[in-house]
Amino acid sequence: MNILNLYSGIGGNRKLWKDVKVTAIELNSQIANIYQGFFPSDKVIVEDAHQYLLHNYKEFDFIWSSPPCPTHSRMRLSNKNKVYPDMTLYQEIIFLKHNFKGNWIVENVIPYYQPLIKPITLNRHCFWSNFHISLKEFPKMHTCKIRKEREFLQKQFGFNLDKATNIDKRKVLRNCVLPELGLHILNASKKPQNNILF
Repeated sequence: MNILNLYSGIGGNRKLWKDVKVTAIELNSQIANIYQGFFPSDKVIVEDAHQYLLHNYKEFDFIWSSPPCPTHSRMRLSNKNKVYPDMTLYQEIIFLKHNFKGNWIVENVIPYYQPLIKPITLNRHCFWSNFHISLKEFPKMHTCKIRKEREFLQKQFGFNLDKATNIDKRKVLRNCVLPELGLHILNASKKPQNNILF
C-alpha cells in the first residue's frame, strides 16, 4: 500500500503500520527530521502539505491528512486572540471526496462548533473518510503538570524526544494520534466495502 501521510508531525498515526510505503509531508524541518529518525525507510518531504496533496494525490492508494487544528479547538473559545477557523480542513475533505479514487481519512480535533460536515468521533479526534470505521475505545490522554505530561505522553505514544531540541515537545506529542488508533483506521481501510460516507 502506497500511503501519503500529510501533516505527519512525528508520526503517531503511522507508528504501528507494517508493510507499507509511506511518503510523509511535514512543513517544520525539525519535526520532519525527528520523523525521519523514527521511520528511516519513509520518504519525508519538507513542504506545504495542502499544496502537495493538490498536485500529487493521484500517486497514492491511501491518504491520511491531519490539517492544523488550533483554530478549530474548543480551547479557541478561551483564547483572547480571536481568529477565523482555518477552512483547509473542509477544503481537503471536499477535494478528496470528489477527486481521489482510493481510501482517505481526514483527522482533526473535536471542534468548538457543530462540524460543517458530519464526522465520526474516536478518542479525542474527529474523522472524515470514505470508508467505514468501527467505533472502539482507546486509552484517554490525561492532563497533568507539563513535565509530567510530556513524560506520560512519551510513554503512551512510544516516542522518546529527550534528545530533541528547539521544539515544544509537549505540543508535538499532544498533536500525535494514538498509534493503536492509527492502526485501527488503516486496517479499516483495507476491508472490502463500498464507499459509504457522504
